[in-house]
Amino acid sequence: MSNDVRLIAFDLDGTLTQHKTPLDEKNRAVLQRLAQRYRLLMIGAGSCTRIFHQMNDFPIDIAGNYGMQFAQWNAAAQRLELLRDECVPVDREEAVRRADALRARFGLFDYAGDTIEIHASGMLTFPLLGTKAALADKLACDPDRSRRKPMYETVKNAFPEYTVFIGGSSSFDIVPKPFCKSSALLRYLTDCSLRPENVVYCGDDYGIGGNDRDVYESDVRFLPIDNYLDFEKRIMESGLL
Repeated sequence: MSNDVRLIAFDLDGTLTQHKTPLDEKNRAVLQRLAQRYRLLMIGAGSCTRIFHQMNDFPIDIAGNYGMQFAQWNAAAQRLELLRDECVPVDREEAVRRADALRARFGLFDYAGDTIEIHASGMLTFPLLGTKAALADKLACDPDRSRRKPMYETVKNAFPEYTVFIGGSSSFDIVPKPFCKSSALLRYLTDCSLRPENVVYCGDDYGIGGNDRDVYESDVRFLPIDNYLDFEKRIMESGLL
C-alpha cells in the first residue's frame, strides 16, 4: 500500500465477524492497532446502533442503512452520536404487490409472516421464507446463494427505483437509490476533505449482487477479505500494518 492512505473503511458481517455475531477479541485488537494510524469507518446494511453493539461498542464512525444513517464517535464524551437519519416514503401496497408477483414468478408460496418487510427508513427486505421464518430455516435456505443468483436480475427489474443486493442467507436487500456503500463512502470522504486515493475498503461480499460490489467496481482500493478469520493476515499482507 502507498503511504497516502488516511482512512480504512470496512464491511462487518463476513469481513470482521461471522454473520450477525459479535466482534471477537482478535479482530478487535487489529482494529485498535489500525486506529493508531488511520481514521476508521464502518459501512453497514443495518442501523448504526445495531452495528455498534454487534462490534461490542468499538469506538468507530458508522454509516448505517447503506448510508441513510450516520453516527460519529465522540471521543470526549465516549459515546456514539447519531448525526443523520434519513428515510424515504414507501408505497406499501405497491411493494406488497411486487413482492407477491415475485413469489408467483418463482413459486415462493410457502412462507411465514409477511411477504415483504418494510423498514422505517424506506428500505425493503424481500425474504424468500417470509418475515417470520425460523432462524435455522433461514440459515439453511441458500447459504451459497445458488438459489438467489438466478433470481437476482428479475428482482432488480421489479424494483427499478431501488438498488438490490443479495442479503444474508435467504433474502434480498432493496435500498432506495442513490444509497449504497460507495455513495456512503464518497459522502464521508467529502465531509472529511479526503480523496478516493486516501482510502482502502475491506469487504467480503464483492461478487455479483453483493453489497460490497459497488465499492469493488469503484476507484477505491479494495482489499478482499474472503474469510473473517483471515482478517489480520490480509491486513498484514497488505502492508497497512
